[in-house]
Amino acid sequence: MSADAPPLQQALHRLYSDHHGWLFIWLRRKLGCAHNAADMAQDTFVRIMASRDALAAMREPRAYLATTAKRLIIDRSRRRQLEEAYLRELALTAEALAEAGFRSPEQIHETLEALEQIAFVLQGLSAKAHQIFLLYFLEGCNQAEIAHRQGISERMVRKYLTQALAHCSRALDI
Repeated sequence: MSADAPPLQQALHRLYSDHHGWLFIWLRRKLGCAHNAADMAQDTFVRIMASRDALAAMREPRAYLATTAKRLIIDRSRRRQLEEAYLRELALTAEALAEAGFRSPEQIHETLEALEQIAFVLQGLSAKAHQIFLLYFLEGCNQAEIAHRQGISERMVRKYLTQALAHCSRALDI
């Protein structure tokens, strides 16, 4: 790196060259997979690059890198759980459609497309509101049932449904 490079770029280069190897090894131990560790290490540095203020305030680089990586691991885990739940719902829906007389591939395809559109509109919604929305509108559960299943009050169920509907409204206005 040349000495005339901007200070931010120099700091990023120094952080990467000094700590990438350590972070990769730490992540490989945590994740048990070199490929996932390499991806996660890269994502960690991308996240830090996106937050330029982080470099100025960073006193313990390894602690900061580990914390950032842990958060990314949690985000990835949540995303994977949501994707798996979505795929399970798609499979169950396809089975239910077949049982209900939707025999043609076109009918199943149209229904699955509608579900994909719903999933797209719900992106960015909190996991709890997303789950409650699906229970209410797709599974047909009433608010009392949902409250019991989720271990929350009916008032909170209404709050989450309101959040979900407002989110959908904003998403469709775009």
